[in-house]
Amino acid sequence: MASDGKKKIKAMLPTPFAAEINSGNLQNLGLIRILDYTCNTIPNQPDKALIVTKCEVVSRALQSEIKINDDAILIKPKQEIIPKSAAQIMHEQRINAAPAARTSMTRRVHPLCSLNPYQGIWTIKVRVTNKGNLRTYRNAKGEGQVFNVELTDEEGTQIQATMFNEAANKFYPKFDLGKVYYISKGTLKLANKQFKTVPNDYEMTLNENSIVEEADGESAFIPETKYNFVKIDQLGSYVNGRELVDVIGVLQNVSQTLSVRRKSDNETIPKRDITIADDSNLTVSVSLWNDLATITGQELLDLVDKAPVIAIKALKVGDFQGISVSTVSKSIVQINPDFPETKKLRSWYASKGEGVTMAPLSSTLSSISTKAGQRSMYSDRVFLSHITNDQTLGHEKPVFFSIKAYVSHIKPDQTLWYRACKTCNKKVTDAVESGYWCEACQKNDDQSSLRYIMVMKVSDSSGEAWLSVFNEHAEKIIGCTADELDKIKSEEGDEKFHLKLKEATWIPHIFRVSVAMSEYMNERRQRITVRAEAPVDCSGEMRYMLEEISKISVH
Repeated sequence: MASDGKKKIKAMLPTPFAAEINSGNLQNLGLIRILDYTCNTIPNQPDKALIVTKCEVVSRALQSEIKINDDAILIKPKQEIIPKSAAQIMHEQRINAAPAARTSMTRRVHPLCSLNPYQGIWTIKVRVTNKGNLRTYRNAKGEGQVFNVELTDEEGTQIQATMFNEAANKFYPKFDLGKVYYISKGTLKLANKQFKTVPNDYEMTLNENSIVEEADGESAFIPETKYNFVKIDQLGSYVNGRELVDVIGVLQNVSQTLSVRRKSDNETIPKRDITIADDSNLTVSVSLWNDLATITGQELLDLVDKAPVIAIKALKVGDFQGISVSTVSKSIVQINPDFPETKKLRSWYASKGEGVTMAPLSSTLSSISTKAGQRSMYSDRVFLSHITNDQTLGHEKPVFFSIKAYVSHIKPDQTLWYRACKTCNKKVTDAVESGYWCEACQKNDDQSSLRYIMVMKVSDSSGEAWLSVFNEHAEKIIGCTADELDKIKSEEGDEKFHLKLKEATWIPHIFRVSVAMSEYMNERRQRITVRAEAPVDCSGEMRYMLEEISKISVH
């Protein structure tokens, strides 16, 4: 812990500085001059960690603890303690510790929240909380193998570790789900937010020289399950994203169990839908699968009349029938958990929520429910310049607007689509022998489909902007599916292909868009994404303009 006399912060000294501590040259209440540092945010906590990368000793140990209050320096006498070096303290602790504890005390373990790409030697103690399959990939450099694991430390902080080729073959049989390991000699880099599966700014890579050792006698080490709750009205910004979300809400309805036949292998699996609500006055339907549908679902069915609070970790947000939310293999459901959010929701539901008719989230793509009533595609109408001239929009969380604009250009040489799994619509890769591999479904399939993912330029009287557009909305704008457009390109030639894209331009649309910050090549930039699209309704436009005119006061 470091203090400047006013505030304290968790801190870590550079590894080469260990010699100063072991020799006693720096002790408790020692004074250092920090020459260089980085400051990391601790996931899911308000605290930060100070990572000192360069410093020098000013004083071995002060005689008293210094506290600064405004302009005065207040000195608090230190208790009579004989200064000891870190080496002396560790030696005495090892002597007094039980034999089983001595081994672990010789190993300095770093919490995951303290790691960063610029750090030197570190060791972590983590439990494997999710293990992916060893799979083969193929790209321009050739063929290789890859697999990843999700690791959780004692504080509940998570990180994803990925291994390629030799490292994948070496560590795949070594990592067992649920076991605890000491890991060192890995590297960290900024996580790709489009593909990360855990709430951490960094991701880890282990190579064949990394060290992975199973921690014996650590069965009692159970990581705390940490939640990062997303309000129901904010789920729209996670649609079709790789990031899983946590939600909490009051249980409203539980359906009976259904049997769904999976297209990939014709296997029948159980499914049950539940509906929850929160204080955004919206409800969302959550699909439970497998044991969560049968065992946990039956328990929820028995409790639904009591309106319990339900917390669900690791949910996938899709765009089926508007917005769909469903569990995955690592999802966790807790009933009436002891969280501050639970108490807040109970209080809201008892005072307001129980007597209010709440709209389902799926209906808010074209209309957003508010305290003032229904907000249509004509609400929050702005010009493009309102968005592009304010680069702070979406910095903290996504914001939503409606715009009326013309599609002015669709670049024909961009990547217009991706090859998708017909079951879950996620991206597939070429399988080793034939067909396609879906990482989300963990299966091979002989067939796939193309789904749009593109950017297009739109213009209005104030300016222009590039919008990210996904499959359903792109189909409406272009007038055909991605498979059909691909067929035009391959069978009728580039001229017909370019003509089809050109026919979609200079047609007015009403767009409901989200504005958020994204990261590309370590640069944060504004991203505008189409969340809903509708053709211009002339009568609706006239009503909107009359309403706007009525707001103008004549002086």
